[in-house]
Amino acid sequence: MVNRKKQIIILLFVCICIIIIGCCLFHFRYYFFGTSSAPVKAKENKDFGLADFHSSVDRDNDGIDDATDILAGARAYIATEPVYKSKYYATGYPDDHYGVCTDVVAQALLHAGYDLMELVHSDILEHPQDYAIEEADINIDFRRVKNLKVYFANTAISLTTDPLEISQWQGGDIVVFENHIGIVSNMRNSKGVSYVIHHSGPFQAAYEEDILESRKDIVGHYRVMPSIPCNPF
Repeated sequence: MVNRKKQIIILLFVCICIIIIGCCLFHFRYYFFGTSSAPVKAKENKDFGLADFHSSVDRDNDGIDDATDILAGARAYIATEPVYKSKYYATGYPDDHYGVCTDVVAQALLHAGYDLMELVHSDILEHPQDYAIEEADINIDFRRVKNLKVYFANTAISLTTDPLEISQWQGGDIVVFENHIGIVSNMRNSKGVSYVIHHSGPFQAAYEEDILESRKDIVGHYRVMPSIPCNPF
């Protein structure tokens, strides 16, 4: 009986140590790589002889091109440090401190004048065969990765999914994974591979991370173009 108690005490001690070490590593990443701000060691386009990309479109007529606006919107959203939680909202867009990966994209585009809730709903009604949705729900459809993949494939410019083709990855682009989505950052790692602004879960160490090379499930890379007739880029 005594040995049994000792085993339980040792097990609890080991578990506590693991938790403490995990917390230390978690905060270590925060300290060195930042949270909502750009990672400390990140490089810029100019470090690789690349020019910053600017769209020729200004959807919301605020004097800022779409690519720059989308990127600024993504950063403004993650600066609020949203807590990861999947919820349904009758307002469509979350009206509290919670959010999921798709909300980063939706808020980024909204900042540039693109109401993704309305745009995705319209595309679903126009091309229902592409979405395989039994009944459209404007409040949630635009917050599902599988629907955004279809929407951007239908409406945006499709680009490479190879992270090493660095010239094709620019800030404000959208990257879609099998079950995840994010905004491409204008910051890069030492190889020139773009960072991603995203929200993947409750234990994510930073909102802007170097993940493209480690992900083997990239299924789409898009650059937004307006649904109104014009020369998008």
